[in-house]
Amino acid sequence: MRLYRDPDAPGRLDFDRGLYERIAKTDQKQLVHAHIVPIRSGYAWQVKAGSLVRLLTVEGPQVCDLNLWNMNNPRERFWAARTRQLQGAHVTTFDRLWSCLPYLRPMATITNDTLPTTPTANGGRCHDLLGSRCDPYLYKLLDDRDYDVTCHNNLTRAVAAYHLTELDVHDVLNVFQVTGLDPVHEIYFMEPSPAKPGDFFEFFAEIDLLCAISTCPSGDLSEWGWGPEGADPVANCHPIGVEVSAVDGELLKEWKPPEPVSIDSVY
Repeated sequence: MRLYRDPDAPGRLDFDRGLYERIAKTDQKQLVHAHIVPIRSGYAWQVKAGSLVRLLTVEGPQVCDLNLWNMNNPRERFWAARTRQLQGAHVTTFDRLWSCLPYLRPMATITNDTLPTTPTANGGRCHDLLGSRCDPYLYKLLDDRDYDVTCHNNLTRAVAAYHLTELDVHDVLNVFQVTGLDPVHEIYFMEPSPAKPGDFFEFFAEIDLLCAISTCPSGDLSEWGWGPEGADPVANCHPIGVEVSAVDGELLKEWKPPEPVSIDSVY
């Protein structure tokens, strides 16, 4: 179903990659918003359609959990499962992040990614759609621990200012996170993030977006689950930078926001 990646077999999902290459490389853009998200916290911000959003590892490797909503209609939000089906279990440049039903359109297109795209020795890849966010319910279930510094908590607190609740927080894109499935048992595994200071993941907003990220409390996942004998991996946690740039309108003359899929009825 990834027909747009095959120039010899164009299909309904095909799009002009050349346009996005020009957007990615342009110097005709203006930084309009910048913020450093501290460790073990969340942050939400609005982005106008036609803008570039860049997530940066400013000091060292750090996993962050990303949620997206239509800024004008938060019922339309990022759909990790459909994105996984259309793009793959891990995403990179020219992959698209799709919205839920009944909309089903690209919310964002990835334009730049400085992380490795080759698999690790275990078959792990970066920018994960296999897993989801850590949450306090799982900690309580597994070891009866009350713990409120999780990505679910961080995202919930971040979007509260936009009149959203934890019911609006949804499955995430784990940016800078390396994961895979054990080929024998298909058990999910995670590996330390290879991100270096200055690495970034960038996407183009196809519609007006509300974005939120959590800087994962397990940091770069080199000591996931609080490490050996319950050690706190706070030393492996680093902030994440957020940058939003407005792209020159002349470059966007060939682009228009995608429309939701329209059908007659589901009844």
